[in-house]
Amino acid sequence: MKQWNWKKIFSTAMVFAAAFSLGRIAAVVNTDSKVPALDALAKISSDISAKMSAESSEGALSETSAESLDGIPAETSARSSDGASDEASMVLSDETSVETAADGNWGLSFPEEGQPPTANASMEELEKFDTYYAQDTSEKRIYLTFDCGYENGNTPAILDALKKHKAPGTFFAVGNFVSDNPELIKRMAEEGHVVGNHTFSHPDMSKISTQETFSEELSKVEDLYKEITGTEMTKYYRPPQGKYSEANLQMAKDMGYKTFFWSLAYVDWMQDQQPTREEAFEKLLGRIHPGAIVLLHNTSSTNGQILDELLSKWEEMGYTFHPLEELWQ
Repeated sequence: MKQWNWKKIFSTAMVFAAAFSLGRIAAVVNTDSKVPALDALAKISSDISAKMSAESSEGALSETSAESLDGIPAETSARSSDGASDEASMVLSDETSVETAADGNWGLSFPEEGQPPTANASMEELEKFDTYYAQDTSEKRIYLTFDCGYENGNTPAILDALKKHKAPGTFFAVGNFVSDNPELIKRMAEEGHVVGNHTFSHPDMSKISTQETFSEELSKVEDLYKEITGTEMTKYYRPPQGKYSEANLQMAKDMGYKTFFWSLAYVDWMQDQQPTREEAFEKLLGRIHPGAIVLLHNTSSTNGQILDELLSKWEEMGYTFHPLEELWQ
């Protein structure tokens, strides 16, 4: 009579049960997938070894959830292309002291008020890609930039304040902002400001690996701008959400673009949680520094209301306003 190797059979059964238990975990974690076969097999595995499945699921599920959700704002995944807000990296820039961001995400820490922040890439590393986030200077110079994802009535007030203070600005616009607001685009150009390129659809550019796809995102905005103004667009580029790769920076450079991050920003893009005047001044006055590239969102009602006063306060501190081109001239 054939002798059964019960030890081997038991081991095989345990492996079988463990495999299906892990399948059940995957089904729980990926609830949107709704794969019937996976659920059916998972139920079988649970019947074979309920205790083993429960223990395995509890540990693995909590670990997987932590890995997939930790530190990622819900707004980032839900953001549509026309929102053009820089949630992930902007949150980093609003912390008093943070670790440098992961590769591909622009991040800052502010160890000392009134001094340049620490970034996750040095000026020297970025310069080889014609990329800037601040100027290495002791002179009290400010470079004003605005990200424009859509128009909600605040941009005219921003332009009025810049005109009053004779302050040049660069408006990094996405495709729909350019196409939907030709009169604002014309006004920006006529009043001496630069309209920069924030891509056509505001994607995660760090995930784009080909020059063709990368170029298309920028070229579409160039075409829209030329249709409206009759002139070529200045080749200034800002990566959406501050997400980038060195390959991307090189692609932009190969297209003749200069890339701009920032050294000062604050959480101003959340429409239902706009900062108060006091909160805005606390961040923007306390963290201003010589050679700062300031990023503000045109959609912020707070920015529209305080910009005139903010520029006056910076002037009282001895600061002057300059165009981005002076960073390398």
